[in-house]
This record gives sequence, C-alpha cells and structure tokens, in this order.
Amino acid sequence: MHLPLNALRAFEASARNLSFTRAAAELNVTQTAISQHVKNLEDRVGAPLFRRLPRGLALTDEGLAMLPGLTDAFERIANLLEQCSDQRAREVLTVGAVGTFAIGWLLPRLRAFQQAHPFVDFRLFTNNNRVDLAGEGLDYAIRFGDGAWHGTDAEYVFDAPLSPACAPSIAERVRHPADLAREVLLRSYRSDEWSRWFDQAGVPCPVLRGTVFDSSLTLAEAAAQGEGVALLPTRMFTRDLQQGRLVRPFDQEITTGGYWLTRLKSRPVTQAMDVFRAWLLESASVRIS
Repeated sequence: MHLPLNALRAFEASARNLSFTRAAAELNVTQTAISQHVKNLEDRVGAPLFRRLPRGLALTDEGLAMLPGLTDAFERIANLLEQCSDQRAREVLTVGAVGTFAIGWLLPRLRAFQQAHPFVDFRLFTNNNRVDLAGEGLDYAIRFGDGAWHGTDAEYVFDAPLSPACAPSIAERVRHPADLAREVLLRSYRSDEWSRWFDQAGVPCPVLRGTVFDSSLTLAEAAAQGEGVALLPTRMFTRDLQQGRLVRPFDQEITTGGYWLTRLKSRPVTQAMDVFRAWLLESASVRIS
C-alpha cells in the first residue's frame, strides 16, 4: 500500500500549527506545497480535513480523528531513528580507578572527555587499588603504585607526592615538623609512609597510634573533621584545600608511587580505549595550579 508520507507530514504540521504558513516554515517548504499536499490527502480520504477560515484553519471531525495517531507515529519514528543512530555510534569503555583518583582528578574532567568523544559509553568503577582486570571485565584500570603488575601493560600518568594535611584548627598549632609528635597521626595501610616523611623532614618519627584507613578518601575526610593529621596525595584534594577544609602545614613531601593506566596485555585496543588513553595522558600532563 502506498502511503503519502509527505502529505501526512504536511497535514500533521498544519494541524499542530493551525496554519499552512507556519507548517511550511517548520518543514522548510513553500506554503503552496503544503496546501497541495493537504489537498491531495483530502482527496484520498474523501473528506475535508480543515475548514479554511479568514484568519487561519480549523480541524474538521475527520482531521481531529487523524491528528493524535499521526503525531504519535511521527514521534515514534523519530525516537526509533535516534536510538538506532546512538547504537551504531556508541562504544562501551569500562574503566576501573582508585577512588581517590576518580573523585579528585577524573570526575572534574570527565564531562570534557565525553563532550570530545560522544561515541564513548563510559562506565566507571571505583576501588581501593585492588582490582582484577580480567575478572571484572575492565578495559583499563588506573592504579597507584610502581607500574609493575604481572600480565599488564602500564603507562605512567603522574606522581602523587604525599604531604601532611589537617583541619585548620590543627594547623594553627603545628608550626614545625616536630610539633606533629603531639598530634594524632592518621595512617594508611602503607606502614612506612610517616617514617619516610619524617626522615625527609629531618625529624625523628614518633610512635604512631592513629587509626589506619584503607582509602585516602576516608583518610582525608577524617583529617578534615579534625581527627588528626594525614599524609595525603594533595594533588587529589585540590578542592578541599581551596575551600579551606584541609590545610598543608608543611611543604615537605615524599613520593611513594604514581598513578598508572593499565590494561591486560592480551586485551585488544578498541577505538574507545585509544581515544581515552590519548586524552588521559594529554590531560594529565597539564599540572594543577
């Protein structure tokens, strides 16, 4: 059966606008073409669809009956075409990331990546640096360490030096590294970090009794709430430092590792993986002020 789609579209636009002129502007054709399409449809239906008035149009009963079904049909067609277009264009990219990196660095920049590469359907999973690339089905994992993980290719992103950070109320009474001996020193599961920092500062390391945390995010939040002083990768906590929730009382810092982009050596590189890698490494080369 031949469907007069142009005529149906001309009628639907005219009926919504109650004007041949506005319908012509919407469909980017002439008013004469709209009028002719509608007339042809009326001839096919065998009944007038509009009453022509001195100042516009009014729908007849036949026109009123046709309009809802046509509007719904055209909306469905438009939605279907959009969905099919999205499915053809989009490619899933699954990335695991240390929570500190995800919140402190990646999330503030993720919109820029998505705007630059709209075909990538980005999936982000956070962890505490313990990740199974194969078991979790990850294309990439962004990890903290020395870059040596068995069976993976690792590309350096940037270092994350550790520096003491605390609430402003604590920073007011800490003037010299030795003053930290009187404070609660919060710890990560890497037991040598404080001793290395005190060596760098040239001060004996006190006995450590502070709470141990498995995530820099919770470590930083405890410090911001005044629970003690934490050694943090302060590059990941720029927002807290700018807002004054955290303060760096000293400039001394140590580097215990960096962030690395890793993937299984057996994992084929897709287009989405390739553009994410290029964007990440380029963005990471711009130092936070």
